[in-house]
Amino acid sequence: MPCSCCTTSCDPAARYFDAALALKELRSYQTSGPGPTTRALVAGVVTTGLGAGTLLDVGSGVGVLTFELLKAGFASATCVDLSVASLEASRTEAQRLGYSDRISWKELDFATAAGSLPPADTVVLDRVVCCYHAFDGLLREAAAHARQVLALSYPRDRWYVRATVAIENAIRRLRGIEFRVFVHPAATMEALLASSGFKRVSRRATFAWNMDIYARVVA
Repeated sequence: MPCSCCTTSCDPAARYFDAALALKELRSYQTSGPGPTTRALVAGVVTTGLGAGTLLDVGSGVGVLTFELLKAGFASATCVDLSVASLEASRTEAQRLGYSDRISWKELDFATAAGSLPPADTVVLDRVVCCYHAFDGLLREAAAHARQVLALSYPRDRWYVRATVAIENAIRRLRGIEFRVFVHPAATMEALLASSGFKRVSRRATFAWNMDIYARVVA
């Protein structure tokens, strides 16, 4: 049934990441800790030596990456997501961990409403770029908001990843789910970020994911 409202809850991603999925992700974090892409991004950000100050977590979900970076030394964070359920789960976990006074939460689409947010020392996007068919605007806004570091994870552009994503999207289509996942070329994203003043300083990879850390080039 089509959504009749005009808020971000109409977005396919906002509907896909519902309360049930948010609870599942939160329970996984509480029992097993952060997933591999999150662990790699935390390690990469810390390795730059710039892992402090303010954090902007784009597509923050239930807040796992934010929590881990606050533990690693960041002073404060802003969590941005389209999913109300994910943000509510994040608030609940932040209260349990004692981080509520160090985090602010924003329900919005960063790609179209980033102008309402202040810049941060570090901007992170963990498994977010793949949720956007047109990723250019998302990454340009992320670069514009990052004073020092930009970190992102995304599916590797390999045939087996593309095949898996195609099957997953086909299953969603059959089930009437509008949400889709996209695989984008790493070289294209790197060129875009380079044009925005960033240089890749590290890349970690799993079988299916790349985790890149970029630092702003100082003139």
